[in-house]
Amino acid sequence: MAATLRSKEPRVPVRPSPTDDADPAPLIRFEGVSKAYPARGGSAPVAALSGIDLSVPRGSILGVIGRSGAGKSTLIRLINGLERPSAGRVLVGGAEVSALDERALRQVRARVGMIFQHFNLLSSRTAADNVALPLEIAGWTKEAIRARVADLLALVGLEDRAHRYPAELSGGQKQRVGIARALATKPDVLLSDEATSALDPETTRAILALLKRINRELGLTIVLITHEMSVIRAVADEVAVIEGGRIVEGGPVYEVFTRPRAEITRSLLAGEAGHGLPPGLAARLAPNPTPGAAPVLRLVFRGPGSDAAIIARLARETGIEAAILAGAVDEIGGEPFGALTVSLSPGPDVLARARAFLAASGVETEELGYLTQRGEESHVA
Repeated sequence: MAATLRSKEPRVPVRPSPTDDADPAPLIRFEGVSKAYPARGGSAPVAALSGIDLSVPRGSILGVIGRSGAGKSTLIRLINGLERPSAGRVLVGGAEVSALDERALRQVRARVGMIFQHFNLLSSRTAADNVALPLEIAGWTKEAIRARVADLLALVGLEDRAHRYPAELSGGQKQRVGIARALATKPDVLLSDEATSALDPETTRAILALLKRINRELGLTIVLITHEMSVIRAVADEVAVIEGGRIVEGGPVYEVFTRPRAEITRSLLAGEAGHGLPPGLAARLAPNPTPGAAPVLRLVFRGPGSDAAIIARLARETGIEAAILAGAVDEIGGEPFGALTVSLSPGPDVLARARAFLAASGVETEELGYLTQRGEESHVA
């Protein structure tokens, strides 16, 4: 398992491991970590994180996702010591970051690269000089800096932009410079703080592909925070879903995407293909049946049978007609996955018969409610 994720309260099941020793040695470990910030005016402290246990093995990619204010940024800043926990321990490579003095903390930070949403490049420096900055601070020789910078710019595909200033670069190129700079001191860990949220979709895909290649070729451990499930889907091995300062769900990306348990996870997945209904249809969804309302099911297909003609079989073998409202067949983490949201023809026993047939066919179902006739949605409680 690429990462072990737990939250003490509430307890949320994550993919079990046969033994703790079966996992690779964790490079990053959170042990009972909580973080609270002082409140203004003498009121109670504001809790940002509570009871976090998290283990990230060397060479894995962990995605941390949640809404704004959920605690994502606080969690990532604890890894490089920009924040210190109020309780618990944060360890990187066996060193307890939260207990280090400033000198030792600088040594740990040299092993932890960081890329930012808004690039944080110095406008007065060229791309090459921005990449060189942490090496200059670390005391590298000029000759060693030149060689290292050339290698890094080639790695991120910017060898022909070495002498360009940030104002002359596109957003994607600026982020590539930021990635090269983060890799300058040969870190063990790369932290990504919403690194693609300021980029257009095409550039985002290119940057995520670059991060995936860096992880694969350099064996770098990556922790990225985001509010977009599509980013997690594209690059992460495992995901931790944070809500209210706690990990409410976590595990392999495929398992979380195809079997979401927490309400926040379902909400975040609503924009993913096959997971959500178009707004007009969602507005007509009622929790209880009304005369003429059509039952709505979400069908989940896993593995080689993801492309099976199940809707045609349902109609042919049971006489139940199904209209497709939303859906997709795709791959998540290289594994086939299909999801369809369908409405069934109304009838007293249609829902039970359809679910029995689908279960016998190996298709998981989730009852979403009942689709009312147009004009009835205003009467739905």
